[in-house]
Amino acid sequence: MLLPIRWLKDYIDTQKSGKELADGLTLSGSHVESIYSMNKGVKGVIVGKIIEIEKHPDADKLVICKIDIGREVLDIVTGATNVREGQFVPVATVGTILPGEIIIQKTNFRGVDSFGMLCSLKELGFNENVISKPMKDGIFILDKEYPLGTDIVDVLNLNDEVIEFEITPNRPDCLSILGMARETAASFELPLKEPEISFETMDNISDYIKDIDIESKNCNRYYARVVKDVVIKDSPMWIQLRLMEAGIRPINNIVDITNFVMLEFGEPLHAFDLEKISGEKIIVRQAKTDEAFISLDGESRKLNETDLVIADDKEPIAIAGVMGGLHSEVTKDTKLILIEGANFDQRSVRLTSKRLSLRTEASNRFEKGLDPNLCQIAADRVCQLIELTKSGKIVDSFIDKYKEKKEEKTISLRPERANMLLGLDINEDIMIKYLNLLGLKSVYKEGLIYTTVPTRRIDIDIEADLIEEIGRLYGFHNIESKSLIGELTRGVKPFSKTIEDEVKKTLLGIGFNEVMTYSFISPKVYDKTNIDKKSHLRDYIKILNPLGEDYSVMRTTLVPTMMDLFSRNYNKSVKSAFAFEIGNIFLPKELPIVNLPIEQKVLSIGFYGEKDFYFLKETVEKLLCKLGIKDIEYKREEENPVFHPGRTAKAFVNGIEIGTMGEVYIDVCENYDINSKVYIAELDFEKIMELCNFERKYKSLPKYPSTSRDIAVIVDEEILVGDIKSLIIKHSKGIIEDIELFDIYRGDQIPENMKSMAFSITYRSYERTLKDKEVEEIQTSIIRDLEKTFDAKLRS
Repeated sequence: MLLPIRWLKDYIDTQKSGKELADGLTLSGSHVESIYSMNKGVKGVIVGKIIEIEKHPDADKLVICKIDIGREVLDIVTGATNVREGQFVPVATVGTILPGEIIIQKTNFRGVDSFGMLCSLKELGFNENVISKPMKDGIFILDKEYPLGTDIVDVLNLNDEVIEFEITPNRPDCLSILGMARETAASFELPLKEPEISFETMDNISDYIKDIDIESKNCNRYYARVVKDVVIKDSPMWIQLRLMEAGIRPINNIVDITNFVMLEFGEPLHAFDLEKISGEKIIVRQAKTDEAFISLDGESRKLNETDLVIADDKEPIAIAGVMGGLHSEVTKDTKLILIEGANFDQRSVRLTSKRLSLRTEASNRFEKGLDPNLCQIAADRVCQLIELTKSGKIVDSFIDKYKEKKEEKTISLRPERANMLLGLDINEDIMIKYLNLLGLKSVYKEGLIYTTVPTRRIDIDIEADLIEEIGRLYGFHNIESKSLIGELTRGVKPFSKTIEDEVKKTLLGIGFNEVMTYSFISPKVYDKTNIDKKSHLRDYIKILNPLGEDYSVMRTTLVPTMMDLFSRNYNKSVKSAFAFEIGNIFLPKELPIVNLPIEQKVLSIGFYGEKDFYFLKETVEKLLCKLGIKDIEYKREEENPVFHPGRTAKAFVNGIEIGTMGEVYIDVCENYDINSKVYIAELDFEKIMELCNFERKYKSLPKYPSTSRDIAVIVDEEILVGDIKSLIIKHSKGIIEDIELFDIYRGDQIPENMKSMAFSITYRSYERTLKDKEVEEIQTSIIRDLEKTFDAKLRS
């Protein structure tokens, strides 16, 4: 939204600069994007009069103009085709500076000296997109006589400033010069001068148009007036300059006036050539499927039933709220026009504008929601300006179809509530003053402020909206900071998050790196990781709108994403990698109310490189120990095709399975192009959280000495270390403090398919000194049970 300061001053009396106005409006809640001057660097351009035009002796396309600039007459050569004797024009004399630091010098054109240049609007610094088509290819012709030698900067008010605002969607009333004038008047406590609308009329509208039918619910109001004896010409200079300053290109007087009023009041209007409308009736209806329409930009468009159109009895003549049609366009031959001031459903306009990729000044306003009561005011203002510019004669009466008249609403406000929310201590008189400044008529009665909200303020619905208005006029920057009032509770980190932090800290300390991978995977990875065809892990959730096949299902295990991570690292010559991830898997289990997948949190730990299975096992044990989980039991796992059958185990705590760990099967590694052993543990993080215990009990250091005994037994290759440890513990009688495996031997003196395992058993009592006899008794019972249970033989 561009706000020319000169135009703003038509409605408020102020001498403040653009910077002062922008600062004040910013503090009252308006968002200023920029401030710039219309003068882009023009210095020395003056008004001149063409008193004679001669043909150039050696160039058919050039003419020599004698220009009177008051103090002298200059010869200036130009190629402009729109110059005529008697015209007043902007003249850049020798030494004049134009935008871009261009300095005008004496120039010779094929033997004729030129002592300056006649300027176009572009050369005076106007943007090309706001210059009218006739003016683009020629010099700028002034609209009337001016004193010769007058600085063109003063004539065109080029030193005036323009403020650019970003208008939020909830304030469509500010998408107008008057809307910003109201904000300015309220912010600086200035009186507002709104236009007084009046004009003379003749004949009767019924002689030119019979009726307006509204057949769609998407049109709330349609107000129409007729103007006859229309004269199509250029707009007065003051209208053209206002439009250009606001970023709109002048076209002709009728179109310019409708654009002028749209910018002034914020209500888009349209002028139809009434003689081109068939049937003497306007119909507002939904378009038909694939209905053809040629818009003002010359584009042929296909409409559908979601589009609202203005039509005659044959075809659409406009897309409601977006753009008019070429068929009913106002042209130089137009003599009779219909002025439309209408109110359309904002959603309908927005959807049509988006579908057709056709965004206009009108659609930009309609799609935010407009006050239907503006229709008549704006259309009448157009009529007033048409009369003022002698562009036509206004026909008496009007047609107004208004379905649901929008009335002003009254909202009550509690002053103490306003003070409490804003942190202020001001009385109701000041609050009423601020509200009245904004045009919100307010009175105080029986402890409440009753505010009548004008229909243009669609953003004000409840008490809190009024409190915000008071706050922004008081100035949020003026409100002192205060301590919060109310009961506050201290934030506490959830227990699950505490466990996560402990897991991450422990694994990072061991040397692992945390990773995060996508929850979406390809269904092909289940074959790639050798997951059994009948495994429940293949019962995955399919995504309805996947990015592609590689991201088309939700993972049911973290192994594939971990293997993919290792594959990328290995193939980039990374010799070893240690990673862990706490992530969700998704299982297709029905919940009681809605059918949604179960999200289950899983901890995946993996590595490849120099370490082996025992490092993985040690890592898991250290981690679980840190979480207060002890007495971990391992059982060989031979049925999982993802892992090596002899180097994989399931982990149990108190009989609860918490996960699987082991060496990834060589076929799986080959599928991922990894020529190295890979070890992965996948643990049920939710079960770990249930078993976690951070309670720590401390006991005094032992007073009595320990004693240790070693035992080495030869057992079958299939016997597990854990099974032997469990047997030893059964005989402890409370005095075995530690069991440590210190040797496994296969080779000479050991039978084939057998192995020797040596354990060091530490005995200690916390109540007395142990005697050799009781230690030997336990030692003997252990050996006897080993021989009986595992057919073990004591190795001497």
